[in-house]
Amino acid sequence: MQSIGGLVQDMSIEDVLGAGLVRSVYQPIVDLDSRQIVAYEALARGPVGSSLEAPDRLYAAAAARGLTNELDWACRAAAIDGALAAGLTRAQRLFVNVEPSTFRTPRPASLDALIAAAASTLDIVVEVTERSLVDDPAALVAEIAAMRDLGLRVALDDVGAVPESLALLPFLEPDVIKLDLALVRDLADAATAAISTAVRSDAERRGSVILAEGIETEEHVARALVLGARLGQGWLFGRPGPLPTSLDGGARWPIDAAASSPSIPISPWSLVRDWPQRRTATKRLLMPMSRHVETRAVAGEPCVLLSAFQEARHFTPGTKVRYERFAPRLSLVGAVGAGMASLPATGVRGGSIPPDHPLVGEWTVTVVGPHDAVALIAKDTNRGGADADRIFEFVITHDRPTVIAAARSLMQHIAAG
Repeated sequence: MQSIGGLVQDMSIEDVLGAGLVRSVYQPIVDLDSRQIVAYEALARGPVGSSLEAPDRLYAAAAARGLTNELDWACRAAAIDGALAAGLTRAQRLFVNVEPSTFRTPRPASLDALIAAAASTLDIVVEVTERSLVDDPAALVAEIAAMRDLGLRVALDDVGAVPESLALLPFLEPDVIKLDLALVRDLADAATAAISTAVRSDAERRGSVILAEGIETEEHVARALVLGARLGQGWLFGRPGPLPTSLDGGARWPIDAAASSPSIPISPWSLVRDWPQRRTATKRLLMPMSRHVETRAVAGEPCVLLSAFQEARHFTPGTKVRYERFAPRLSLVGAVGAGMASLPATGVRGGSIPPDHPLVGEWTVTVVGPHDAVALIAKDTNRGGADADRIFEFVITHDRPTVIAAARSLMQHIAAG
C-alpha cells in the first residue's frame, strides 16, 4: 500500500473487510439531569490514516462493491468486540447501529461466539432509522420482534429529520426516541414545536425515553429539556473516541426492561369480531365510509395509510388514482391483497397474500398518524348479489391501539421497496 500525505490511498473495501480492519469509536450518552454517563454509542470507522477511515467513505465503498451487508456485520462485530475488550458491562448500555438492508440476511456463523458473549455481558440498544420501516416494513417488524425476544432494546434514530417519520413511531414502539440534532438547534421554529409535541405524546403512551443528539452548548441542553429529552449526546459531553480505561457504574438507566414486541394479529377482523358494535351493510353503502377514512390520512399531519382489498382486482383504476394522489403527502401508503403487485401504483407499496389467507375475506382501511387513528374493518359474509351488493359485517373504530394493531397486521405483508 502506498502512503501519500498520511493516507493509504490504495486500500480497498475488500482489504478492510478481509483483514478485519473495521473498528469502533464510542461517544458517551448522558443523563441530562445528573450529567452522568449512562451509555455509549458505537460509531464505525475504517483503518486510521486510510482513505476509508471516515464512515461515509467506508459505506460508499461497500455499496459500490455490493458489500454493504458484510460491512454492517463487521461494524456490529467491531462495536461489540471493542466494548467487551474495554470491560463495558450492563451498568452502561451500548448503542449499536444497524443498516436496514441487513434485516433479511442471516448472521455470519463466525460471529456466534461473539454474540453469545455479548448477550451475557452487555445491554445492547439497537439503533434503526425511520428509513428502515419505509424501505422494508415487513422485514423490520419481524427483525425488531426477534431482537426483543433476545432482550435487546430498540432506538429509533433521526426522529424529526422529516415530519413523516412521526407516523411511523407506533409501528416500531421504540424504547428510545433519538431526536434529530436539527431540532435542538431550531427550537424557535413552530414545526419543531409540533414535532416535539408528537414525540412527547408517543413517549408518554409507552414509557419510552427521549434522547437529544448534537448537543454542543448549554443552550442546546436547555432546548433539549424543553423538547422532553431525558438523555443527551454531543460534543459537550464527549467526542467519539476509545472507551475509557476505567468505566464507572454510571447513572441508573431510565428504562428498567426492554419492551416486548406486541403480537401481530393474523388479520384486522380477528381484533373486532366479538365487538358488540358490529353492523352489516352492502359494499355500496360502505364505499363512502371507506373513502372518508382514506381522506382522513391527508387531512392533517403526515399519516400511514394501509389497506386490504381482498384481491388485487378490487384495487380498481379509480382506487389507484386516489392512492397515487395520496402517496406523495403521506409517510407510507400500502395495499394488500391476493395477487397484489409489489408496486400496484406510483408511490404505493403492495403486498401479496396467499389465496387461502384470512385477509382474502376481509376489507380494511387503516389510517395512523402522530395523534389520529381510524379504521374501517369489514368481513365479507359471502352473501349478496353483484359486487356492489355484497354484504359485509363491519366496525368503524377510532380506538388507537386497535387501529395500530390492524395496520401492523397489514404491514407484515408489504413488500420491500
